[in-house]
Amino acid sequence: MPVIKRALISVSNKNGLVPFAQKLASLRIEILSTGGTAKFLKENKIPVVEVGDYTGQPEILDGRLKTLHPRIHGGILAIRSNAKHLEELKKSNIGLIDLVVVNLYPFEETVAKPNVSLEEAVEQIDIGGPTMIRAAAKNWQDVTVVVDPEDYPSLIGELPGVSSETNFRLAKKVFALMSRYDGAITNYLTGGKDNLFPEAFNYHVRKVQDLRYGENPHQKGAFYRDQNPVPSVATAKQLHGKELSFNNILDLDAALGMVREFQEPAVAVIKHNNPCGVAVGGEGELKEIFVRARDCDPLSAFGGVIGINRVVDKPLAQEIAKDFYEAVITPGFEPEALEILKRKKNIRLLEENGDRGGFFNGLDFKKVVGGLLVQESDLSQEDIRKAKVVTRRGPTEEEWQALSFAWKVVKHVKSNAIVFVEGKRLCTVGIGAGQMSRIDSTKIAIIKTKSSLKGTALASDAFFPFKDNVEEVAKVGVTAIIQPGGSIKDQESIEAADKAGIAMVFTGIRHFRH
Repeated sequence: MPVIKRALISVSNKNGLVPFAQKLASLRIEILSTGGTAKFLKENKIPVVEVGDYTGQPEILDGRLKTLHPRIHGGILAIRSNAKHLEELKKSNIGLIDLVVVNLYPFEETVAKPNVSLEEAVEQIDIGGPTMIRAAAKNWQDVTVVVDPEDYPSLIGELPGVSSETNFRLAKKVFALMSRYDGAITNYLTGGKDNLFPEAFNYHVRKVQDLRYGENPHQKGAFYRDQNPVPSVATAKQLHGKELSFNNILDLDAALGMVREFQEPAVAVIKHNNPCGVAVGGEGELKEIFVRARDCDPLSAFGGVIGINRVVDKPLAQEIAKDFYEAVITPGFEPEALEILKRKKNIRLLEENGDRGGFFNGLDFKKVVGGLLVQESDLSQEDIRKAKVVTRRGPTEEEWQALSFAWKVVKHVKSNAIVFVEGKRLCTVGIGAGQMSRIDSTKIAIIKTKSSLKGTALASDAFFPFKDNVEEVAKVGVTAIIQPGGSIKDQESIEAADKAGIAMVFTGIRHFRH
């Protein structure tokens, strides 16, 4: 087991450093340090030797050159079991360095600030720090390396001897950090004007867990989290139920995205990454909102995933408990509601209390064989009242409300997407998803409807290529339509709507979801 006798500390993040350095000093471990870190340690009455005094070479080039010296790197890289290495150190009067504690310059934090110049960014590209921690990580069998202040407490418990298992664990963190750090620099320097799509794209995630399997039992799978995740399924706390599956996570993500469209209380039931029912309503009526969402397609809702943007109360929990659902994601559960749902052994209950109605900037990825498609996430939120009325009749107030609701829902349905909405109760009553032709999605939505479509509103995620969609929904009593427009045959659809007395508006924005 390596025993630490000399440490080198050079950190930008001073969190937790004082008690850790005090422990080193109490064990009579010599501490070498640089510039600001040395000053900080002295101010806290911790004995320290400045690196310049140790090497005989003061810092130069405005601090760009501090630790790149044989007395530093020889002391880190020497293999303790190699007699030749030790003899060479002795001849050069180089002592061993057994512990390296280093934070890198905050490059990512710097470039995340608005209006940062290239010169400012370049000055935050660390040279000495990466060299030291890579050297220490390479020689992990003899040297301990710490790059994360969160590792101080556990390491204090082992000092002065540190196990090979701990050293190897800490060394692996170094190489993960270096991959991310160099990737961030590459992304920034090759990212062009908006720094969005760099020439060499690097994206780093950390594993949350291995999954029992992927989409199917014969496929292996794992779940990874962003380095700095926004409120999401990746940050949700599971309170009850079996381990999440690959498909559970996909559906929970869809459920959370759907209900975050709304500031008012909302419930969505998701099946196979599509909403099979969505509803909104007033405060204090979550049970009724859930029932409206479920009853859009109760057959498909069975075994689905439920997303809610309010804390689950007792009446809602009792209603959910009547049937089988895979999972529920919500900002929270009232204690009695949680107790009710926990009686169902297998239901997964997740709590994610991020911003209600919030959307988070980011990139969307779709893997293809041999490549990766990268795009901005679809965060567009149109003001429906500014949509262009293209028919002789404009929507009524109730129809505007229904169209606004329908437009938010259709954005989350797989293309070709058709959504029928009842305006008075603001709930979906028919959804057609993922068909190869829009008219088939329309017909499926009609077939799946459990009630009359008379007086309903309809949303289409993309334009109607032919007037047949308008003619089909006119037969069942639709009175208002929202769609992007843009077809070469728009006029035919407009004329068909006018003939049927349907109000139709164009948004000019498409929401394909492949």
